Amino acid sequence: MANRGPSYGLSKEVQEKIDQKYDPDLEQKLVDWIVAQCGGNLDKPQAGKQNFQKWLMDGTILCRLINSLYPRGKEPIKKIPETQMAFKQMEKISQFLQAAEAYGVTTTDIFQTVDLWEGKDMAAVQRTLMALGSLAVTKDDGYYKGDHDWFHKKSQGYRREFTEEQLRQGQSLIGLQMGSNRGASQSGMTGYGMHRQIMLSAFYDSPLQIG
Repeated sequence: MANRGPSYGLSKEVQEKIDQKYDPDLEQKLVDWIVAQCGGNLDKPQAGKQNFQKWLMDGTILCRLINSLYPRGKEPIKKIPETQMAFKQMEKISQFLQAAEAYGVTTTDIFQTVDLWEGKDMAAVQRTLMALGSLAVTKDDGYYKGDHDWFHKKSQGYRREFTEEQLRQGQSLIGLQMGSNRGASQSGMTGYGMHRQIMLSAFYDSPLQIG
């Protein structure tokens, strides 16, 4: 993998656990979708995590992928230069990630540039692409290409719109249900403990009657 030395000790154990999350079957599905989405002039990589990483790591395919989900002239990434310069390739990956988040992929589903460029967490790369594919299928705006069964549609909240008249009626109904305090006052009400004080005063002021 690019620019990576061997892992030792604890870091090796951590990397092995991360690598175990990588799904070879999902890799094939993602490759099929990316090729279908970007057009037939894109060659598929050989199977395997390292080949998948090398296929995507310069950022070009990812930029083409996110652009293909928009109408012509509305693409979020205007220029996709072919370059062998490492920082330019990482810049293209970052542009893809920003565009993917703007498209609707949640921050928790976005991988880090080094996850792909250095191959640190290709499972995270798969997660981002899966989230992007699911969003594209869910939007169903005509720009998704490929088998719709490759991704699950995301659940969408049901939002109701109310007219101003409906809102006013609702407020009136709530007012009737809760009762009204119009015209209410404290007239005729006695304070707490007043009744007891009057009774005691009457007792002491009245003459004592015997027999």
